[in-house]
Amino acid sequence: MHPEITTERLKLRLIQPSDARFILQGLSDGQVTRYYAVHYDTMEAVQEQMRFYEQLLQEGTGAWWGFSLKDDDQLIGACGYSSLEKEHRKAEIGFWLLPAYWGKGYIPEAARAIVKYGFESMNLNRIEAIVEGGNEQSEQVLKKIGFAYEGRLREREIKNGQYIDLIYYSILKEK
Repeated sequence: MHPEITTERLKLRLIQPSDARFILQGLSDGQVTRYYAVHYDTMEAVQEQMRFYEQLLQEGTGAWWGFSLKDDDQLIGACGYSSLEKEHRKAEIGFWLLPAYWGKGYIPEAARAIVKYGFESMNLNRIEAIVEGGNEQSEQVLKKIGFAYEGRLREREIKNGQYIDLIYYSILKEK
């Protein structure tokens, strides 16, 4: 099982069923989900996301960590892997943070720790990130932690009745 990870300022631990209220707090916030693939408005609806986190672990296709400040157990954000393909040694990273904590460098700090863990402990060679067009903050985070821009798929999906671009980034394990 995946361990708790600590950084200079953060504690990361696997998301648990008891975190559903926190996940709802984040994924019902329009600022958080503006460029995110999901949005939930009720505790019943967020159970779909909780099943997703559990399924990742059960099937070995990823893991998501909630994170808090080191001296506090109150979660402030989440990051992790999905679409893990062991055969190809690759996974997709994602992350989000409650707006009250934006602008303090917590996402790059958490994501760096997850990337390091992915390369050193999960035997990944490639970590991918897919960003919705317009989400410049996420693009900046990825660039800051060493991801390379790979390309833009124009009008790749429809969200809320509008076509959206998807922008692809990746980082490779240093050899």
